[in-house]
Amino acid sequence: MKDAVKETPEGVTLDLEISPGAKETAVRGYNPWRRRIEVRLSERAEKGRANDQLISFLSGLFGVNPRNIQIITGMANSRKSVKIIGARADEILKVLTEK
Repeated sequence: MKDAVKETPEGVTLDLEISPGAKETAVRGYNPWRRRIEVRLSERAEKGRANDQLISFLSGLFGVNPRNIQIITGMANSRKSVKIIGARADEILKVLTEK
């Protein structure tokens, strides 16, 4: 999972594989071939609803303000990279491994 979590000077970048339209919103696990964390979202990928839910979900999961979470690549794609400003990689990995 460490491959998908990168520390930057501004915070942490997460590489994600998103599955919209799922029964529940949750971190599903890690895909070692794609080197991405799998996240399922209950919202459909329509009019940015899934992206909004992703930011809200990650905000609650990691205990950060939603304004500190940015989708930096993949706005209209299931493969996304998300920046969490002010976070540390070890804290993010701890939360992810507990889920």
